[in-house]
Amino acid sequence: MVLWPLVALLGFLVLTGLVIAMGTQSTSRYEAEKRSAAAPRARHAAPEAVTAVL
Repeated sequence: MVLWPLVALLGFLVLTGLVIAMGTQSTSRYEAEKRSAAAPRARHAAPEAVTAVL
């Protein structure tokens, strides 16, 4: 009698944990891509600096 509500509760908790884990991973990936896009790129800045000095 108590078994099926317990199974449903455990399933709900497992699925909720899975959704939270996937959301956390996706958010961290989004923030890393946003940070890398906003950061200045040293490769493109170096040739311009060399030509400006010469």
